[in-house]
Amino acid sequence: MIIDATDLIIGRIGTFVAKKALQGEKFDIVNCEKAVVTGKKSSVLAKYKQLKDRGTYKGPFLPKQPNLFVRRVIRGMIPYRRERGREAFKGIKCYTGVPEELKDKKMETIKEASVSKLPTLNYVSVREICKSVGAKIE
Repeated sequence: MIIDATDLIIGRIGTFVAKKALQGEKFDIVNCEKAVVTGKKSSVLAKYKQLKDRGTYKGPFLPKQPNLFVRRVIRGMIPYRRERGREAFKGIKCYTGVPEELKDKKMETIKEASVSKLPTLNYVSVREICKSVGAKIE
């Protein structure tokens, strides 16, 4: 299944994908940089800056690239240290933009995860979060 993450809430994408991946489905998530995190911009950016600053050479490590950032969020919803979780996590691929091999295929969206369902307009895109923690995105 190919999911277009444009204007979808990252946590809701994660729960949907994690549940289905544990059942054996394979997922390709495209346009990860256009997914959103809910909350006030200042507090969300401060949270991720604090997470980045907390890390030492031993970890925890915060990915800077949008595709790895989304993959890390989904990893937190899967028991990735067990064999079943490892197999499910291997079936999830995240991409920044749309790769050539997936351009002609049918992409789906998750209606329950749409940002239009939010009662307020407080959200930040994954692209902005990654830029604030040091990603080199044009």
